[in-house]
Amino acid sequence: MTPTMVSAFLLGGMVWAMAAESQSGAGKSPDQDRRVQAVIDEVDQICRRDFVYMIGPQKAARLASLVSAKKPKLVVECGTAIGYSGLWIARALKSNGKGRLITIEIDEDRARIARDFFRKAGLLEFIEPRVGDACQIVRELREPVDFLFLDCNYSNYYPCFVGIEAQLAGGAIVVADNIAVGASSASDYLGLVRSKYKSHTEWFEINLPWGNRDAMEITVIQPRGR
Repeated sequence: MTPTMVSAFLLGGMVWAMAAESQSGAGKSPDQDRRVQAVIDEVDQICRRDFVYMIGPQKAARLASLVSAKKPKLVVECGTAIGYSGLWIARALKSNGKGRLITIEIDEDRARIARDFFRKAGLLEFIEPRVGDACQIVRELREPVDFLFLDCNYSNYYPCFVGIEAQLAGGAIVVADNIAVGASSASDYLGLVRSKYKSHTEWFEINLPWGNRDAMEITVIQPRGR
């Protein structure tokens, strides 16, 4: 990835805000987008009602804008829950016209619910749900990973990242959620990426039942040898 592309990923600014309006995007008919959005809205309501932690639309729009810009062949998500962020990622992949998402969830019931929502949204062809411990599953991956989203237990960010680091392609984007509320538990992860790679924190007003403000850490993996 060129320096210009790296800068584009790290600007933050207005990109994610515009994505909130444009993420329905090219490559889908209005009917297709309404189908996906209806499922996203349904999952959003369930998460708020039942306190199933999710990133919320503000951070999700930023995440999707990064996926749209990066155009990854492979995205890995550690922490599916019931599929909220996975729906946003897969919708961006569908708009890009390429790519797939491996999403990992340790809770079998939640993984099953997420799969049902992915199918309902018509996005399952872009998603490979896996059930198990993400810290172990990422070590089994043997293909280059272009985009990594960490949204599992905060203390697992470090072992998940270390387990997959060798498979991260040059220029890969890594997004870690809940960096404000989980800062102490994820301090080993933050110390590693901030000292080793180009990394910065972005803040969001999230307006969710469990909090009003949080942050994501966005990291760019330099090509090997630099």
